[in-house]
Amino acid sequence: MEVRINGKPETVPDRSSVNAVLAIRELDPALVSVEHNGKILERSDLDTTILAAGDELEILFFMGGGRA
Repeated sequence: MEVRINGKPETVPDRSSVNAVLAIRELDPALVSVEHNGKILERSDLDTTILAAGDELEILFFMGGGRA
C-alpha cells in the first residue's frame, strides 16, 4: 500500500503500524517524533496506529548542536 513519508510516496505492507514502518527503516522510536496525518503521536500510540493507503507520516529526527 502507498503512503507518504516525509513528503515522498513509499510502499509499505498492508495494515502496518507506525512502529513497524520505523523498524523497516531501522529507526529507534526513542530517537524520533512521528506526525501522522498532521497529528503528533505519543510513543505509546506507535504500535497501535495502523496505516491506511494515502496516510502521511512525517518522521522528525532529534538533532544536537548550536553554539557552545
